[in-house]
Amino acid sequence: MRTGAAKTPASEAEPSSFRDPAGQVIEGRDGRIFRSVAPVAVEEYRHVRECGLVDALVVEGALVAAEEVDPVDAGALPPPGGLLLEHPRLPFISYPYEWPFSLLKTAALHHLEMQIRLLDRGISLSDASAYNVQFKGAKPVFIDWLSMRRYREGEYWQGHSQFCEQFLNPLLLAAKLGAPHNAWYRGMQEGIPARELATLLPRRMRWSPRMQAHVLLPLRFERRAGSRSDAAKRTERRPLPRNAYRGLLTQLRRWIRSLEPKGTDTTWSDYSTLTSYDTSEASRKAQAVRAFVAEAPPEQLWDLGCNTGEEGVRDVIGFDADFGALERACARARSDRLRFLPLYQDLANPSPDQGWSQVERRSLGRRSRSADALVALAVLHHLAIGRNVPLPRIAAWLVSLAPRGLVEFVPQGDPRVDDLLTLRGDRFADYTPEAWEVALEPYAAIRRVETVSESGRRLYTYERR
Repeated sequence: MRTGAAKTPASEAEPSSFRDPAGQVIEGRDGRIFRSVAPVAVEEYRHVRECGLVDALVVEGALVAAEEVDPVDAGALPPPGGLLLEHPRLPFISYPYEWPFSLLKTAALHHLEMQIRLLDRGISLSDASAYNVQFKGAKPVFIDWLSMRRYREGEYWQGHSQFCEQFLNPLLLAAKLGAPHNAWYRGMQEGIPARELATLLPRRMRWSPRMQAHVLLPLRFERRAGSRSDAAKRTERRPLPRNAYRGLLTQLRRWIRSLEPKGTDTTWSDYSTLTSYDTSEASRKAQAVRAFVAEAPPEQLWDLGCNTGEEGVRDVIGFDADFGALERACARARSDRLRFLPLYQDLANPSPDQGWSQVERRSLGRRSRSADALVALAVLHHLAIGRNVPLPRIAAWLVSLAPRGLVEFVPQGDPRVDDLLTLRGDRFADYTPEAWEVALEPYAAIRRVETVSESGRRLYTYERR
């Protein structure tokens, strides 16, 4: 499923769903989201629907809702003999390589919990793709109805290897080795293979029973299997009892619950408590954000450099490159039950179009169509000075993301900017508020400017031309 695309009168197949022979996700007229069910998958879908659990999962918010609709009225057609389902449109589609550790862990536990509950009703999952989980705020929701099918007595968990590559191994990378999974995952798309994680594990970690069971032994079996058909024949000779299948899931759930990331005490993890603002300045900034939101309440606000999401807006997609700050933001989103989704983004190197034909996973820019407004506080100087991006390029990019914006300019002389300028030399003479206003002018009309600190920090409110 996706969101943020322009509405078109004709239906359009979602590029990321082409791999599933059971059906495709389709965007219909007026932005409605449908899922076709191929004839070969109708019987399994009916069986799952009647198991007595999926309706409860929908009510809980654990599973996205799905209603059968008339294809003629919907304007989107399933294959002959198939069905058409309609899903509610999700506010934002994110990817596992954008999730901080806490969200990847939450998604992994959600997947396992779904598996366990479904297995108790005679249902299993045909795969274990992390892309089948999305978030509404920081709450996970499973979105792929067609990966649910009836359990076959004695079967092995078909998705075990995929679960380890897309959930477990990235979590272990951060929890055991202190290396965030995001850049590696973005490059691999399908997760982190066991063979690559195994090369990094120190000898003392290799003898852990859990590491043996879920990383090293599966890797040995994979190397010895010769082919998937050979492996399937062996599993037919030695069926797995259902209680053993369930035990594998509960063991993994217990292990993943215990994992925590290493090295989250980062530069900006305590920004909200160690900020260079005094109390009155922080209050003025908070008031300006509230006024910006109240002036034209957005359905979706993007917060660039969100740190801990301090503005407290109800429906916010936050982006930050600091993992410590993201962990604090996730904790706050959960504890306060906010519609706030904190995601990892290096704003100077945001998520690109990638995957098959470079359309399977959408860039941050293409997903920005869902944003009604953005806030970028204490971000400009990191891009302009920290990453040498010219102000006109920053202005063009920010304005392209949302039609309205509130952006903070931190001038030279402010302690935060002076820290960045240390050892850089006098190379930023054109980094001034006046230069920023000139950079904005071709793309947006400045509606309001407010100075909020003694060092001359300014908040610019603008609207796209």
